[in-house]
Amino acid sequence: MQHRLYIVGAGPGDPDLLTVKAHRVLMQADVVLYDALLGKQILEMLPESCEKVYVGKTYKDKQDQIQRMCRINALMKEGVEEGKRVVRLKTGDPLIFGRGIEEVRFLRNEKIDYELVPGITAGIAAANHCQIPITERSINRTLLFCTGTTLDGDMKQFDAVSSMIQLGTPVMIYMGLNNLGSIIDKLIGNGVKADTSICAISKVSYPDEKMLFGNLSNFMSKLEQYPLEMPTIMLIGENIMPMLEEADELLNQCSDSN
Repeated sequence: MQHRLYIVGAGPGDPDLLTVKAHRVLMQADVVLYDALLGKQILEMLPESCEKVYVGKTYKDKQDQIQRMCRINALMKEGVEEGKRVVRLKTGDPLIFGRGIEEVRFLRNEKIDYELVPGITAGIAAANHCQIPITERSINRTLLFCTGTTLDGDMKQFDAVSSMIQLGTPVMIYMGLNNLGSIIDKLIGNGVKADTSICAISKVSYPDEKMLFGNLSNFMSKLEQYPLEMPTIMLIGENIMPMLEEADELLNQCSDSN
């Protein structure tokens, strides 16, 4: 008997942010194929009988993406054909910069029964943790998700991103910490105001989560003074203002350095 394969979004890392369905599916899993950024606590809560297989990729490991995807696809197919309950566990949401659709195409082509289970994406979790108003009546009516890293290093998407920011749209940038200096230069070069707010949140929902706030003109110097670890989410926009009391000192630092 073949069981349905689940592609599950694990959320940003805190196991309390798993959905009820994600938790139920994980507790029934025979095999979990998990990514690099997955929270250790989530792995520890899996049943002892569950086989945990690492299939992740980090920024520095230089893995060949095609070979990695072929391995993941083979493991998914093999597990299902062996009658196991297979879960492909992804950080955040499977379809937001998670390459989930590539695996969906493979499963459809192989006629393997599957289901996607949504997860809380890191950008939304970050906004909630830091109380950043990414949408607000009569102020922010749109929201843009953007990747800060592409395979070919192309920055053309930031031409459109710049226009959106100038129209008042807040932008969430994933996987952009290493390219942030170039991204900021591109935005300012395209006419985005240098005093536009930027807030970066690293290790979202983890105990060592950190937040750094500033504007486009001073943020890189702040980042040198207060380095952040990956993964880090960047939020950029006119109204990106953290409302946490803990942010007051950072906001004062930002004002003092203008």
